[in-house]
Amino acid sequence: MKHNYLDNATQILDAVGGKDNVLSTAHCATRLRLVLKDEKKVNIEKLDNIELVKGNFSNAGQFQIILGSGIVNEVFKEFIKKVDVEEVSKEQLKKEADNKLNPLQKLVKLLSDVFVPIIPALVAAGLLMGLNNVLTAPNLFYEDKSLVDMHAYLKDLAGMINTFASAAYAFLPILIGFSATKTFGGNPYLGAAMGMIMVHPDLLNAYGYGDAVLKNEVPKWDIFGLKIDKVGYQGTVLPVLASSYILAKIETFLHKRVPEYLDNLVTPLISILVTGFLTFLVVGNIMRTTGDWITSFILWSRESLGIVGGMLLGFFYSPLTLTGMHHSLLPVDIQLVTAGGSFLLAIAACNNVAQGSATLATLFLSQDSKIKAIAASAGISAMLGITEPAMFGVNLKLKYPFYSAMCGSALGAAYVTLTNVLNVAPGAAGIFGFVSIKSGSMMNFIIGVIISIIATFIITIIASKSKKLNTQ
Repeated sequence: MKHNYLDNATQILDAVGGKDNVLSTAHCATRLRLVLKDEKKVNIEKLDNIELVKGNFSNAGQFQIILGSGIVNEVFKEFIKKVDVEEVSKEQLKKEADNKLNPLQKLVKLLSDVFVPIIPALVAAGLLMGLNNVLTAPNLFYEDKSLVDMHAYLKDLAGMINTFASAAYAFLPILIGFSATKTFGGNPYLGAAMGMIMVHPDLLNAYGYGDAVLKNEVPKWDIFGLKIDKVGYQGTVLPVLASSYILAKIETFLHKRVPEYLDNLVTPLISILVTGFLTFLVVGNIMRTTGDWITSFILWSRESLGIVGGMLLGFFYSPLTLTGMHHSLLPVDIQLVTAGGSFLLAIAACNNVAQGSATLATLFLSQDSKIKAIAASAGISAMLGITEPAMFGVNLKLKYPFYSAMCGSALGAAYVTLTNVLNVAPGAAGIFGFVSIKSGSMMNFIIGVIISIIATFIITIIASKSKKLNTQ
């Protein structure tokens, strides 16, 4: 089917407030990305009615218009001619968009920039851990026995998979050190080296620190009379974030002041030496304690509020996703996992499948061919854990599916909270998330997800009876 790309580009420009409202523009594989002077000038209704537009949303200072693979390139060619601004790279566009963010938005984006790149490694580890659970969990296939117990030839396979799965968590500070230092403007390889120092085998493993304190057996360095704990930071998040920030700032400071002929020699040496010393003397202990306090507070809140706390988190998880603040929960999730288990994956999964269920319900309810086309793929995507297409492409436009999903998510979250469903690794927050759940809780996870799906579907249908928005 042949499209009039010039006409669509013209309509998009008019809908976003004209060329005077466009500061800069770029595009990715599927979306037109704009930094606008005033997003309030965007006529959403007019934008939604444009032939090639499949959805839109605002995130981190960028207004993004979903067009689809291939189509976005053709529309962008015409759009850039009419808007009369130069094309910029996605990186430059992000920098310009960052200037529009408030301090809280900047913090959330910072956490997102650090942790999103390492999610694939953590998800892979989580899925491998889930596979190991399937092999070693009793009562899953046989009463009081596991697959490994019944089939001895699987023992070494389970052991190998367990080694693969645990590596990302054993050396987590290296991954965070690389990503965080890069985000803070430093050399990511120095960040990785700092992470290696923090989990060096010569140090007392962090998981044995509590017992060592009780037995008064914590090893120490004696540096010019200073007694410094010789303890690693396995499984921690905040200490390596702080160390990466210090490292990046010291490195940047030195690059500006050290003569060029000494820079490659002096800057890395001093950066690592000073950062390492500060980490083990002051920063590491403070941030380790802070992380423990945050984890304890969240656990206390959940235990104190119980099922009500789970329902509230399930209900508000989608609004958190809209603002990007759900990324701020990832460090907490990792910290809880290293402490024995986190409840966040189950709640996130209930939220995601609820958004998918609302979208699929809309697919059956709506007579609008454009909404149907988007809802089919977006609903399936949300069931697998990616909710943005469903939320921005369908549910938020009609509003009642979004609110229905919030209610369905709350019901599922209440169940997984009541049954204390915990994940032993970050994983895919969707219908396949059970592989990252503790073996004894897998069935309850599945039940919670099913509750979210069915409840949301029913609530969406009921809500649609009092609405006439694009359902006729």
